[in-house]
Amino acid sequence: MRQPDFWADQIKAQTVAQQYGDLNNELNEWQDLQRRTQEALALVEADQANQTVNLQEELKQIYQSLLKRVDKLEVRGLLNSQYDQTNALLAIHAGAGGTDAQDWAAMLLRMFLRFADSQGWTTQVLDESVGQEAGLKSVLVKVTGRFAYGYLKCEAGVHRLVRISPFDAEKLRHTSFALVEVLPELPTVNQVTIDDKDLRVDTFMSSGHGGQGVNTTYSAVRLVHLPTGLTVTCQNERSQTQNKETALKYLQAKLWQLAYDRQQDTKKQLRGELKSAEWGNQTRSYVLHPYKMVKDHRTDFTSNNPAKVLDGDLLLFIEARLKQLAVQSKK
Repeated sequence: MRQPDFWADQIKAQTVAQQYGDLNNELNEWQDLQRRTQEALALVEADQANQTVNLQEELKQIYQSLLKRVDKLEVRGLLNSQYDQTNALLAIHAGAGGTDAQDWAAMLLRMFLRFADSQGWTTQVLDESVGQEAGLKSVLVKVTGRFAYGYLKCEAGVHRLVRISPFDAEKLRHTSFALVEVLPELPTVNQVTIDDKDLRVDTFMSSGHGGQGVNTTYSAVRLVHLPTGLTVTCQNERSQTQNKETALKYLQAKLWQLAYDRQQDTKKQLRGELKSAEWGNQTRSYVLHPYKMVKDHRTDFTSNNPAKVLDGDLLLFIEARLKQLAVQSKK
């Protein structure tokens, strides 16, 4: 970072600066943990003879605080797979349930955006397809931050919602489904090579929010990989070139995932089993009526506060899943 030409490549420089900031924060966290531990030990040594009740209570509180921080750092230590520290590409697709499912997809987007914000990550909506009545048919989000993929990979799967439908005049209970896919953003374009002759590029007018020119120029890009049939779109940038570059990265990530899956006996390690977003395939259920509960069907971890979870409080669910994956990898 001290090199005079460091900022010549803006994208690379920003990436390195982000890595430096993340590593510096983690180092500070370890150093503060060490300092607090030493202070607690000093208190014990200074009062070994008296054993006062007040000190015992203070030490108990310090111990509980340190224990939580150690648990957090231990969980982070589980994020040691190849791409766990990279940015993530998060896609949400409405499944069975009609308008309710599209509304559910929008609720999940809000939940993940809030979780990302709580982790200090930045998010960017790359593409979205809005529902006719409400919600989203699908949405693609880039999440930028250290360990973004490592944490969010635990959220991949079918998410099920049970509630009184706001779109039902008779106020009946409805069940909705949405599929969440999570891919790592590959660090270099050399990870997957795409032959130009295997690629079909379509351009069209962008839709949705934006300033002048967004909906009047053919800036949106759709890439179709002819050998596999994989299709990706991007329309968040004004420039067609920028949209094409972003779409190409997403396509490369999907091709990498496809190649990885073909080499493995199971598809669970990175994205989980590819299942349709419908009854019987759910990995997590969010029940708002007749009782309130969120349950992960892989780990059996539950919460009785769905509102808090839907506000982005996902860390305990993710930690339970990471610990489960660590145990499975040792078998």
